[in-house]
Amino acid sequence: MGLPYEELDFQPTPLGDLILRRRRIATLDNLEVLEVKLGEDFLMSSLFHEVEEALADLGLAATEGDALDVVVGGLGLGYTAVAALMHQRVAELLVVDALPAVIDWHRRGLVPLGPTLTGDPRCRLIEADFFALAASPQQGFDPQQPGRQFHAVLLDIDHSPSHLLHQRHADFYSPDGLRRLAAQLLPRGIFALWSDDPPDDEFLASLAAVFDSPQAHFISFPNPILDRDSASTVYVARKRSSS
Repeated sequence: MGLPYEELDFQPTPLGDLILRRRRIATLDNLEVLEVKLGEDFLMSSLFHEVEEALADLGLAATEGDALDVVVGGLGLGYTAVAALMHQRVAELLVVDALPAVIDWHRRGLVPLGPTLTGDPRCRLIEADFFALAASPQQGFDPQQPGRQFHAVLLDIDHSPSHLLHQRHADFYSPDGLRRLAAQLLPRGIFALWSDDPPDDEFLASLAAVFDSPQAHFISFPNPILDRDSASTVYVARKRSSS
C-alpha cells in the first residue's frame, strides 16, 4: 500500500504555500480525494462539493432572462464553475482567481474538471485578484471590456465573511464594498456567496443595506469522515432595479 498522501503540486504564494495533494482515506475503503491547502488553511476537498455546486444553482436560479454573463470568484477545483456551465442560459463565464498555479492545474489537467472548463468556449479563466477588481467598477472583472456589467457574481474564496484568507478582503463584506460590487451587476442582477459558517445576521444586514431581499440558504450534506451531516451557507441577494 502506498503513502496516504501524494503531493501533486507545491507553489509558494504571497498568502502561503499552496499545495495540491491526492489523499487516500483508509476509513472510506481507501477512497482517493484531491485536497488543497494554502498556508495553514485547508481550502477544499473533492469529497465535499455539494455546497459549491449549490452556489451556482441557487445563484443562477434567481437570475432573470437568457444569455447570462456570469462571474465566478475563486476557481479552486472547479465545482462552482462547472455547475454554472451546466446551466444552458449561461452565455459567458469569467472565472477569476489570484493564484496562477490554480489556473495552471486546470490547464494542465491536474484536476479532473480542468478539461471541462478549458474545453468550453463559454469559459475564460482570468488571473487576477477578485477583491481588487470588485473594488474598481470602472475597471471591472473583464480585462477585455472595462466597466462591463454582469447578470450574476458567484463568490467562493474566503471561508466566510468573518473568517478571511487575508484581512485585506474585509472591506468587500462591508456595505461600501458590496455597493462597489453591485455597481458591476446589471439591474436585478444576483450576488451569491458561499460561506462555511452558519447564517450571519450582521452580514445579512450589510447585504440588506445594498441589495433587495437577501436570503441565507443553510445547506446540509453528508460528511462520511465524521459520520454525520455537515452544513454551509449560500447567501443570495438581488440588485435593486433603481441602483
